[in-house]
Amino acid sequence: MSEQPEAITQLSFEAALKRLEEIVRKLESGEASLDESIELYAEGDRLKQQCEARLQAAQARIDKIQLGRDGQPAGTTSFDPD
Repeated sequence: MSEQPEAITQLSFEAALKRLEEIVRKLESGEASLDESIELYAEGDRLKQQCEARLQAAQARIDKIQLGRDGQPAGTTSFDPD
């Protein structure tokens, strides 16, 4: 029923997000038993962590455009969210 942790790491970001949305819908509908809900919640938590890790990795690769004194692009530096 639930994805194995190894299988979750193999999912693309889009596939993991889609599966997470399916889990949320099923949990919100109340159609899952208590045991199934617990399993789904645990799978959803692993999927959320995987999606967050991929987003953080993508964010780390984003370059910030630096503008020169004339307002024109002068180069790039690594993205720093702080």
